[in-house]
Amino acid sequence: MTVKLGIPSKGRLMEKTFDWFGKHGVTLRRTGSEREYSGAVADIENVELVLLSAGEIPRELAAGRIHLGVTGTDLVRERLALWDAQVSELIPMGFGHADLVLAVPACWVDVDTLDDLDAVAAQFRDRHGFRLRIATKYHRLIRDFLRQNGVADYQLVDSQGATEGTVKNGTAEAIADITSTGETLRANHLRLLSDGLVLRSQATLFSTRSETLNEEDRATLRAFVARLDPAGNG
Repeated sequence: MTVKLGIPSKGRLMEKTFDWFGKHGVTLRRTGSEREYSGAVADIENVELVLLSAGEIPRELAAGRIHLGVTGTDLVRERLALWDAQVSELIPMGFGHADLVLAVPACWVDVDTLDDLDAVAAQFRDRHGFRLRIATKYHRLIRDFLRQNGVADYQLVDSQGATEGTVKNGTAEAIADITSTGETLRANHLRLLSDGLVLRSQATLFSTRSETLNEEDRATLRAFVARLDPAGNG
């Protein structure tokens, strides 16, 4: 079997991943046309490059169909239940930084903390007859975070794009989404809760915990990771 390395297949995340590996002495390159999701790891035997969407990489790692993968910590923790039993977090790569946060309308001047949100949610249900809606695509992470912080009277509304616009459009009362600068939140008249940071995310190299490699291939994987992180700081 060949050790398979999965990296994002397009955009700045792919470019930055290629650059990061290059700075660590490993050349990655695409093979074929831009429409072909194939690539190669130069000058290293028994390591194959697989191009996937960032969202697919957690699932493929967990299943053992790839053995190393670059994706965001937010995607791994959202897509995989008990994620650290399925994958190992090896090396934070220092790019793709973003925060998963809870935000409310800026006009909610008395809502600054999760306790405030809990109180408003209870009042909202009494007044409107349904639960306060929070738009997000991070259902697992937000459910766990709110449960841990004692917020109960809410419902999650699925949003796979333009989440910041859901409050203005009247389909949600609050949102939970990824932000890097906060500018889009402010442009949509939203404000972070002071204790509403759910997760700090960045691009990270993960390995599978699935036992799909023989001892020779595991040795190849260990040597490859050691080449990327010789000081063992990952």
